[in-house]
Amino acid sequence: MLGSPRQRQSRLAFVALLVLGITQAQEASEPRDILIRNATLLDPGGTGADRMVSLLVRNGKLELVTEDAIPGDGVDEVVNANAGFIIGNLEIGEPPNFMVLIADPREDFQVLLDTKKYASFAMHDGQVVKNTLVQVLEPEEEVSPREQPRESGWLAYTPPPLAVPLSYTDTSKWNRWETEYVSGIFIAGLVLDRTNWLSQDASSEGQVGDLSAFEGGEIRGLRVGAVGTLNMFDRPWVYTIFGATNAFDKGFNEEGLDNFSWFDWRLDVPFIADTVLSIGKQKEPISGERVQSMIYNHMHERTAVADALMPSRNVGIVWNGAGALPYSTWAVGVFNDWFDANQDFDESATQYIGRATWAPLRTDDDSSLLHVGLGYRYSNAKEGFRFRTEPEFNQSPAFVDTGFGTATGMLPADNLQTWNAELSWRRGPFWIASEYTSTAVDNPDLANPDFDGYWIAGSWVLTGEMRPYNKKSGTFGSVPIAKTVYQGGKGAWEATARWSTIDLSDGLVEGGEMDIASLGLSWWLTPFFSVGMNYRYIWNTRLGVEGTSSGLNTRVLLLLE
Repeated sequence: MLGSPRQRQSRLAFVALLVLGITQAQEASEPRDILIRNATLLDPGGTGADRMVSLLVRNGKLELVTEDAIPGDGVDEVVNANAGFIIGNLEIGEPPNFMVLIADPREDFQVLLDTKKYASFAMHDGQVVKNTLVQVLEPEEEVSPREQPRESGWLAYTPPPLAVPLSYTDTSKWNRWETEYVSGIFIAGLVLDRTNWLSQDASSEGQVGDLSAFEGGEIRGLRVGAVGTLNMFDRPWVYTIFGATNAFDKGFNEEGLDNFSWFDWRLDVPFIADTVLSIGKQKEPISGERVQSMIYNHMHERTAVADALMPSRNVGIVWNGAGALPYSTWAVGVFNDWFDANQDFDESATQYIGRATWAPLRTDDDSSLLHVGLGYRYSNAKEGFRFRTEPEFNQSPAFVDTGFGTATGMLPADNLQTWNAELSWRRGPFWIASEYTSTAVDNPDLANPDFDGYWIAGSWVLTGEMRPYNKKSGTFGSVPIAKTVYQGGKGAWEATARWSTIDLSDGLVEGGEMDIASLGLSWWLTPFFSVGMNYRYIWNTRLGVEGTSSGLNTRVLLLLE
């Protein structure tokens, strides 16, 4: 058995209390005895294995949750959950409120946005309000639930820009809505930064000016938007729309970031053979660092090479799916920013992008995993190019810039080709990750320069949690929290170190070189509130002169729960 009622209550208290949002024509049944077998009880911390359990409800109250076999004698109905996923409120001795989902809600956020499709069983206040599970006739043949077929959901390649609250099935919340045709949830996030420049030598001041002018606090980003489903189809379409003041993510054009802009607007449409088409403004499928959400990254800001050589978002179409090998993915896309840039299509540059990932080495429980990835980007460079970036502090001038010494900052090119390689290893709370990026410029007048850079980082979740791996997009997720401070826990603490370098000087272009050593510490008090600090020491070389500087950034992150 799973222990005493008090112990069971403690274990199940991690499961969020969710009010069922299923609108069914079916009338709620009278309380009766029902046994649910082969249900998956999710590990709330994400660090341990899920458990296969049976649930016994008598007279509308939860009597038992156990991994042991329960005979069906004396029970009105016995059903097989077929390894479905339990989410809801399970308190021994109380009327249960829970659902059994046919797909894993940790991997597919739209599973909880479309409960009509994905809930196979539901109880509200101890009454059955939905039941499509197969009734078991005694004696039941012993079949491993993991061997039984289960419908799998689909997931867009790029996750939502912000976390979706655990309570998004609760249609009573003011920011959640669900109709026959459309469902969704309103989400918002606020990032507050304060940067203090700690040192700067004379050479650095001559290169970039006095950095003390960039000290102080700022609203790093204020992002609002919504995600949800369009339910008019056999497989729901997922929409994402987000806008921001300032930008969580920077691209090639950083002008006007103080104004409100729409940064994400796309539809994720189910396609052939369990693939997905994503249409609209979205992230280009290149670089794991770029694809995953920045606010859940290991440092406050992305690396200099990612900001300089790879734009964040673009207007286009992405087609993605699972590879032939287990834990492999692929994604291809075509982009042209004519709509957002208010240009004619043939005046705007077109990009062709692809990414493939694979986790070739892993343990059965995924506690140890090796990830590799390769990405490619081609641009016809109709608008020319300019690569520049700050030293991984938002409040800073550009330290390296291919536009130094030019009238407009833009340089011509016949085409641009970018390669990106990823290598990561995670073992429990320890994670080592690295990427290398190189961009080749086709312009004989500039001696065909090549620009490149790399980074390597290591992180340790001090409280023991493990970053999850999304095998559908080949990315690592945010740090889970085993027990929040509101539950009497410590939250989640993560310490990180990173080295990054970028070289924008080659051929006849002198954009400069930069090396950065960083240390970071983050504390997630809850999934929606974190504080942290990042320290950086910067070496900047331009025209043979090296300047050094250092700074500290502190951050407060608030998400709408």
